[in-house]
Amino acid sequence: MFWLLALCAYLLGSLSFAIVLSRATGNPDPRMSGSGNAGATNMLRLAGKKLAILTLLGDLCKGLLPVLVAAWCSLPVQQQAWVGLCAVLGHLFPLYFRFKGGKGVATAAGVLLGLYPPAALLAVVAWALTFSLTRTSSLAALIATPLTLPLLAWQHPEALLPMSVLTALIVWRHRANLRDLLAGRERHF
Repeated sequence: MFWLLALCAYLLGSLSFAIVLSRATGNPDPRMSGSGNAGATNMLRLAGKKLAILTLLGDLCKGLLPVLVAAWCSLPVQQQAWVGLCAVLGHLFPLYFRFKGGKGVATAAGVLLGLYPPAALLAVVAWALTFSLTRTSSLAALIATPLTLPLLAWQHPEALLPMSVLTALIVWRHRANLRDLLAGRERHF
């Protein structure tokens, strides 16, 4: 059951809402425009609030649903976390879109919401506070994601390894943003 759910999570994660919504509405491919990222922040820049919110909700749900199904199937928390990580991997490297996806923040938030809602709430608060102070989405994501690990590890220590891998992947996907942040060139809203 675990391997089937992991595969299904990856395939669901590979569904890029930013790309699908852009194609459906005649907007430019987010991978080729704006920041080049297939995620909600770039959709806000390219297509406005409505499509950005739909992208955010779609990406969040594709992280949440596999974890909820894994829990419903009575898989242990560690396996639920690995299944969620597979959804994030699908978002980062989508099978349907030549393995060029987003940065995984909203999908990871969905995974956290399914595993331990207080950790997801902490991530949202940290992201919102950082964003409101800096107006920089990438910095907010880079602060919010690792901040949730201690809380999650305290509540579900068995999920620490898959969630540490998830955090490392998100930081790795933001490596260009990190360079721009350090050089003072990162985009602000």
